[in-house]
Amino acid sequence: MPIHLNAFTQCSVGLQSFGQWRNPRDHTPRGYKDLRFWLELAQTLERGCFDSLFFADVHGVYDVYQGKSEAGIRYAVQFPGNDPTVLLPALAQATRHLGFIVTYSTTYYPPYHTAKLFSSLDHFTNGRIGWNIVTSYLPSAYKNGMGQMLPHDERYERAEEYMEVVYKLWEQSWEEDAVVQDAERNVFADPAKVHAIDHQGKYFAVQGPHMCEPSPQRTPLLLQAGQSKRGTQFGAKHGEALFVSYPNVETAKVHTARIREVIAAQGRNPRHVKLLAEVAVVVEETEKEARAKEQRLRSYATPEGAFALYGGWTGVDLAQLKDSDVLENFPSEGIQNVARWFAKLDPTRVWTLAEVGKEMKVAGTAVLIVGDPQHVADKLERWVDEGGVDGFNLVPIDQPGSHTDFVDLVVPELQRRGRLRTTYEGTTLREHFFGKGQCRLVADHVGSSYRRR
Repeated sequence: MPIHLNAFTQCSVGLQSFGQWRNPRDHTPRGYKDLRFWLELAQTLERGCFDSLFFADVHGVYDVYQGKSEAGIRYAVQFPGNDPTVLLPALAQATRHLGFIVTYSTTYYPPYHTAKLFSSLDHFTNGRIGWNIVTSYLPSAYKNGMGQMLPHDERYERAEEYMEVVYKLWEQSWEEDAVVQDAERNVFADPAKVHAIDHQGKYFAVQGPHMCEPSPQRTPLLLQAGQSKRGTQFGAKHGEALFVSYPNVETAKVHTARIREVIAAQGRNPRHVKLLAEVAVVVEETEKEARAKEQRLRSYATPEGAFALYGGWTGVDLAQLKDSDVLENFPSEGIQNVARWFAKLDPTRVWTLAEVGKEMKVAGTAVLIVGDPQHVADKLERWVDEGGVDGFNLVPIDQPGSHTDFVDLVVPELQRRGRLRTTYEGTTLREHFFGKGQCRLVADHVGSSYRRR
């Protein structure tokens, strides 16, 4: 079974490994705002036959830890950050095959705007664009006027209607042959084949028609990352790939099987949804060198940055605890979630706040794999063969070093084992995931039901 690879990143100083900006090998303090940095990274990933460069994004500062934004600002916790969507046409120009996935919130932007943006990006990348659908969670973003603060499950109910609107715009508004470009009759597009959608719902009223003519994929490749019960249901319905996070292979095996049951209950073929696990890799030619590199990376790390990130994710302020406090002893459900996560990671350890901070120093809660290329490839294969995932979102520790090391050392080993492509067969991002010729949504995807017959 081939392994899918996305390079996870963010157009900011720090993604999940805070303090690495002090590392001389980390170029993001200046690189995140330099187009050349991203161009070189994209070209490196294409050399490694990656599926895509996957951008996370947020709108606001992490301000739950210690009840203020100081730690989020001091430790560059995904702040400052720039808008990644403006990078993508330039990155597509510098590459031929690499796909680009960008996180975009249903909470912050109206669906008509989102449909126009992703159709435009799909045109400008020649069909290499994907959308990571999120409903967003940072209270500071709402304080900046970005959307309305809704309860967790209602955010998903609103997102369900949001998706209905964009499907109508992408799949239904323009007939395939609407653009005729008939110079003699002076007709660029046939008005009879461009349709209003006249959507009237609880949350949205959108007349249409869609602003853009059909792009190579029509609907971008759709990804989703929610792992709550409601988020899993949403992803099983709409996602073509799900970003999942588990502490170990054994947990992954159980949960990937459950997710595929939920997907099948939606009337979909579970193989039409790729499950991509979050991992971070430290690799060198030898195990000894890799362990030495890990220690260097840890020497720059800032646990408080990870705590600030976790506070934004969950609304739980870990500053209320002392280093010696055992997390499982606290009644807060959010803290219990942390305790359960790390207990699954290693049930033999007593997980105090200090121990959790030590574990989260590099790559946050991403599974960390350290070793030589053969060891790393063995671990990745086990996640696929036993854990039930289809591939990985690789979380960098330093950039571009983490991704470059993986391309130079691990990719050749995976290719030697026949687990990674050596060349791209298709041209669109959806083809990277589902095979040459599969440019559009498959028939069992809910979005295809909106196609005009």
